[in-house]
Amino acid sequence: MSERITPAMITSATLGDLSTSLAALQRTSEELSSGRTILEPSDNPYGASHVINLQSQLDGLSSYESAAQDGIARENTASSAMSNMNTVVQRVRELVLQAANGTNNQSDLNTIALQVEQLTESVKQDANAQYAGQYVFSGTLTTTAPYQQGAGDEYQGNGETVSRTVGPGASVTISTNISTLLGNGEAAADGKLLDTLRTIAKDLREGTPEDRAALGTTDLQKLDGNIETLRQLQATAGSATDQLQSALSRNEDLQTSITQSLSNTEDTNFAATSIAYANEQAAYQAALRAGATIVQESLLNFLH
Repeated sequence: MSERITPAMITSATLGDLSTSLAALQRTSEELSSGRTILEPSDNPYGASHVINLQSQLDGLSSYESAAQDGIARENTASSAMSNMNTVVQRVRELVLQAANGTNNQSDLNTIALQVEQLTESVKQDANAQYAGQYVFSGTLTTTAPYQQGAGDEYQGNGETVSRTVGPGASVTISTNISTLLGNGEAAADGKLLDTLRTIAKDLREGTPEDRAALGTTDLQKLDGNIETLRQLQATAGSATDQLQSALSRNEDLQTSITQSLSNTEDTNFAATSIAYANEQAAYQAALRAGATIVQESLLNFLH
């Protein structure tokens, strides 16, 4: 004896079909509104894991990008300061040549000495350049000014390196040990720039034949040696900037590639999904009308 199909059974089956159809419609609607095909890990376990991995890579690249940009900005500050130093030292060289030509009286030499002393302070001011509130020429002692204004010329920073990590296992040194150029002044007698500038000013003021002779010989030679040291520091800073720019460019290329892969994995294909939504919506509306008719007919047949 076959089981009698009751209106309740028909209604239950119809409602089940409608529920399934509605769930599919709602799912498609959520994909369209969110722009993502993976709404929960259970939707696509492999895809969800891949998305997490790709997003982690993007987060890491974002950190590397910030480090490279920060390094470039810091190096630009250092390079600008060293460019200013070069301008100042070239001016000192012109003054030394002027003083060494033998046509100046002591008053003229004193005036030139004053200019050299002022330019020396300008060099120290450039050595105290800051980026983001930190001294760029102090090594790791970034809150300490490398040089004090005035007669004291001792270097206050350290020779420790500062670097930026710009990729997995890749870092770029962004610190310049300015003391290799400026030294510790006349008291140290190290022949470096501050010592040389102080010696030039002294030779100008004392004005003895020996002092005047030194202007065009040993003083000028030491000055030229320091100019060469400055050029080497500038070249090193320029090389570091190039490395940072290259790392930043590689980083941007990787970000673009990973972002595209992430999009391919989780983003909704709006054209295809919109068509699916329209079809599912039409199917659901048709199922509602058909369900209403079937339930009504089944009920009437049962009553008769």
